Amino acid sequence: MIDELKKYIEIVDNALDKYLPDESSYPQIIHESMRYSVFAGGKRIRPILCLKTCEMVSGDYTVALPVACAIEMIHTYSLIHDDLPAMDNDDFRRGKPTNHKIYGDAIALLAGDALLTHAFAVLNNYALQNPNKKILEAIEVIAKAAGTEGMIGGQVVDIIYQGKSIDEKTMYYMHNHKTGALIKASVLSGAIIGGADDVQLNALEKYADYLGLAFQIMDDVLDVIGNEKQLGKPVGSDAKNNKCTFVSIYGLDKARQLVQDFTKEAVEALSIFGEKSSFLREFVIYLSKRKA
Repeated sequence: MIDELKKYIEIVDNALDKYLPDESSYPQIIHESMRYSVFAGGKRIRPILCLKTCEMVSGDYTVALPVACAIEMIHTYSLIHDDLPAMDNDDFRRGKPTNHKIYGDAIALLAGDALLTHAFAVLNNYALQNPNKKILEAIEVIAKAAGTEGMIGGQVVDIIYQGKSIDEKTMYYMHNHKTGALIKASVLSGAIIGGADDVQLNALEKYADYLGLAFQIMDDVLDVIGNEKQLGKPVGSDAKNNKCTFVSIYGLDKARQLVQDFTKEAVEALSIFGEKSSFLREFVIYLSKRKA
């Protein structure tokens, strides 16, 4: 698993380097800022899910590479904005100073905006060069996942309920959208580009839903018990910011059990693919045991 991940991280990084504007392009500071966060040591979970899902369905991951890179740009933009003083006000991410600590709030804000905009420029260019309804369908999935029906909607609920009590239904809504939406879009866009049929898409949607929940709950757990050096950021930030989390609602033990329960459900959702789904099965188990 580790060797496979390293291989695909390198593939994604090389492609991102190609798709992003060069640092020497004027005005240099915005392109430096964009690249600073994109290449700050991300695990590339979302683009790897996109590529490996496409590969499982079609046998060829390369057709999804521009889409995978665009998704990582969107994810990185969201992290830059999350770290800003107006949001979570974090000084470190992945063991490095956050974007606004290096470039200032204004440039960091614009770098996030630029990554989101550039992501859709990459997607549009890919669609123009390869006229194909599947690519347009994948773009629609990604756009919804990034907007108020997805990531932004979940983030808004997170802000509204900061420091307030939250019911179970709203908690699941928040995490399914804030974190789960882009994870699901990564899986589904790769599947769509790979030519998955409706039965396969339904199974992969279930897989992605359970994976997204397990991933977010593990994040909540690590914010309590994680090692700061491994995480690359201080622990306890959720409590400091009065965030509603699965740990704050259910307690640590039940939250950890939910990670295992949802991981099992994700694995079972892949049963229709047989051995072809070995990577996706092993990946969700790997993520459920991560330390960072």
